[in-house]
Amino acid sequence: MRWLLVSLGILTFVLQTQLWLADDGYRKTRKLRAAVVEQQGLNESLRERNAALDAEVINLKQGLEAAEERARTDLGLIGERETFYQVVQTEAGR
Repeated sequence: MRWLLVSLGILTFVLQTQLWLADDGYRKTRKLRAAVVEQQGLNESLRERNAALDAEVINLKQGLEAAEERARTDLGLIGERETFYQVVQTEAGR
């Protein structure tokens, strides 16, 4: 009976050692959980970016004003009835 208890104790110790120290044991589970949390944060930031892009697409599809604003800021375009003035800054000494 004593040998059975000693054998079971050794077996329990070996199994617990494998559980805590093996590459596919507790350490890997902890790393995977951290990776899941990191991926969830990245997914949330991408969801926010996608929502902003969706809003911009809807805005561009619905109104001409948004397209004109985008053309002015990104492409430097000027409307037909507008006058373009360019202000050139001079050096402070002149």
